[in-house]
Amino acid sequence: MARIAFIFPGQGAQYVGMGKSLASQFRDAREVFERADDAVSTKISSLCWEGPEESLTLTANAQPAILATSVACLEVLRGCGMHPTFVAGLSLGEYTALVSAGSFDFGDALRVVRQRGIAMQEACPEGKGAMAAVVGLPGESVKRACEEAAGAGLVEPANYNCPGQVVISGEKAAVLKACAIVSSMGAKRVIPLNVSAPFHCGLMKPARERMAEILSRIEVRQAQTPVVANAVARAVTDPADIRDCLIRQVTSPVLWEQSIRLMVADGVEAFIEVGPGKTLAGLVKKISPDTPCHSYDGRESLETFLESVQVGC
Repeated sequence: MARIAFIFPGQGAQYVGMGKSLASQFRDAREVFERADDAVSTKISSLCWEGPEESLTLTANAQPAILATSVACLEVLRGCGMHPTFVAGLSLGEYTALVSAGSFDFGDALRVVRQRGIAMQEACPEGKGAMAAVVGLPGESVKRACEEAAGAGLVEPANYNCPGQVVISGEKAAVLKACAIVSSMGAKRVIPLNVSAPFHCGLMKPARERMAEILSRIEVRQAQTPVVANAVARAVTDPADIRDCLIRQVTSPVLWEQSIRLMVADGVEAFIEVGPGKTLAGLVKKISPDTPCHSYDGRESLETFLESVQVGC
């Protein structure tokens, strides 16, 4: 079998109805949702399948809901004998990657990401922070613009998504100033993001401290598959290293472009986006156009998906 990597989506991938068709077709997927319902106080299955959307999009709900749906998709693919060479996930998706790699118990991961969502939501007063996507400038230029805007407050690169697409995060006034600077530098588009908090920047320090305490109480096992960590863009397997990367991830930029390039350089021939949405497939296409990326979230038939990736089940 070709060297493949499983990649898992982060917050924003959620939609009402996700995983419902999958659970109706596959016992393994249905059992994942049953376990999720038992693991946290909110009934995750109902939230995923019926919404309402305003409840599903709340950070504390969206994070375990996306994780559960992604693991349900993962179990179906595992049933077909698909085993990746690497795994990685965008922000929240890193926890799904760790479940996939055997490093995290599924129930523990659900409880942790729910607490993570609450911690991130509470870290910064509502209205103080902002995020924006900058399209059409190199990462170094965006970083320089953030440094120039620092007189107005904290603003930093939060996500290096793909060539020419960097998300910035920080205090609202500083983000607005940085947006003006990148526009003057020739950015093609600057898009304010509708988010509940300024993720992956220094304003998340209270959440980082809280996550360090939460993760200290959770068993983290040796990863059976290398996990490419957001904060460092390298493969990790050691439990202490994994825990440290998860803590750092809260306030560090997500090095997604660098992570994809690392896996391609290490011989990955194809990516499979496992979970809701197709955002990651679009990013992979921009980072490594010659490397195919297929998305599976259960909305198309399994047979059609396997045919597209030329894998028999």
